[in-house]
Amino acid sequence: MSRILLIDDDAELLSLLSAYLIQDGFSVTTTSDGAMAAAEALSGGYAIVVLDVMMPRLNGLDVLRHIRRESTLPVLMLTARGDDADRITGLELGADDYVTKPCTPRELVARLRSILRRTTPGAAPGRLAGPLTVGALTMWPEQRRAEWMGGPLGLTSTEFNLLELLLRHAGRPVSKADLSENALGRPIARHDRSVDVHVSSVRRKLGSLADGRSRIQAVYRQGYQLLKE
Repeated sequence: MSRILLIDDDAELLSLLSAYLIQDGFSVTTTSDGAMAAAEALSGGYAIVVLDVMMPRLNGLDVLRHIRRESTLPVLMLTARGDDADRITGLELGADDYVTKPCTPRELVARLRSILRRTTPGAAPGRLAGPLTVGALTMWPEQRRAEWMGGPLGLTSTEFNLLELLLRHAGRPVSKADLSENALGRPIARHDRSVDVHVSSVRRKLGSLADGRSRIQAVYRQGYQLLKE
């Protein structure tokens, strides 16, 4: 049973979503206090956090900042429909994905299951055993572990999925549609910049080549490509 921390200041929505998630087999803890939520999320007892952006005392983006300072725990943001700025900021801060409000409980459950399938070590079908290596990058997909230049590489669950796919296709472009399907677990939507934001974050973590180029290149009309060194 996956344990979920559900954070929202809308008491009616909390009750509705919590009841639906419990009925669907999840264990759910709820809170409407952003300051308390940050500490609770880092307690080590949760598989994923569902976090509303608009929160009292400490808003959702600040809660996310607190979580990301210490943990790569998966975080699914709840954002207002049409509020692109909050969505982009949340992704840049390390959110794994977002759902726009109002959302249906069924949509939320589908997105949660998609993220959890991709964050459980050894759970994804079709993975090859053993490490994947290109240059100074090594990934152990079945362990959800990555190293860069011999040291641990801290990645969110979505960043891990995205980089793993690029690594498996190193030297060849991977379309944004494939990256969205495999890293975020959903079809890419029109004007959706989620993949671009996640790629930008991974680029920063890998640094640049000696000539200043990014190790992940955009290929016109084809997607993104991890360069072979």
